[in-house]
Amino acid sequence: MESSFDIESKVDPMEAENAVNQARKEVAQRYDFRNVGADISWQGEKVLIKANSEERVKAVLDVMQTKFIKRGIELKMLETGDPYPSGKEYRIEIVLKNGISTENAKKIQKVIREQAPKTVKSQIQGEELRVSSKSRDDLQNTIRLLKSEDFDIDLQFSNYR
Repeated sequence: MESSFDIESKVDPMEAENAVNQARKEVAQRYDFRNVGADISWQGEKVLIKANSEERVKAVLDVMQTKFIKRGIELKMLETGDPYPSGKEYRIEIVLKNGISTENAKKIQKVIREQAPKTVKSQIQGEELRVSSKSRDDLQNTIRLLKSEDFDIDLQFSNYR
């Protein structure tokens, strides 16, 4: 019988929502952010940060990143744009990365092919990977191997059966 697990890369939407709300509250309360137009808000799938100067908008970004880390969301799951002027304010847009891109999936497959036990097979399924083998030990070793590698996304392992 063959065992398998899935490799995913997702941000928990509730944790992201909580992190943004906590950052918004802190920015509203802090003295150094008074009268600089500092704000954090959701714009559909993006988070928009605003302030009246480039260094203030970067300081707001720093507060938000700290909240994401505290909520267990890796910073590599955030695609942070550069500050850009818009009218009289500066803005930074942040997109949460969800799913594994084809490019990253191929990198993961290459690592599995080259370093995992020979019985382990992987297959790209949309934005995730299915990894299977007859040996559960080989699958456990593959998970350890992938956790030790540094991909530019955060990997989660699910549906282990």
